[in-house]
Amino acid sequence: MSIQNLNTFDPFADAIKGADDDVQDGLVHIRIQQRNGRKTLTTVQGLSSEYDLKKIVRSCKKEFACNGTVIEHPEYGEVLQLQGDQRENICQWLTKSGLAKPDQLKVHGF
Repeated sequence: MSIQNLNTFDPFADAIKGADDDVQDGLVHIRIQQRNGRKTLTTVQGLSSEYDLKKIVRSCKKEFACNGTVIEHPEYGEVLQLQGDQRENICQWLTKSGLAKPDQLKVHGF
């Protein structure tokens, strides 16, 4: 009699993936959009759907002293919108909080 059920489940499979598994795998696009006059919007697209984007926006609003929201885009999915030019701030904050690596960030605009 042989034991066959040991091959079905590997309890250490998540440890083999590595410690960077909590960091997402795709690119994060940070763009700036001109509104009217000197007013601008910063959009962040490509964050993993595993993260709670509303909590991320809430934290960014407190950190950067600006307003923001989560928009459902038909092509890009959920996109963060922040008022003002927050490109440098959001890049530093995403790397500091560990949500994205610096080489995953792609900054667009001007």
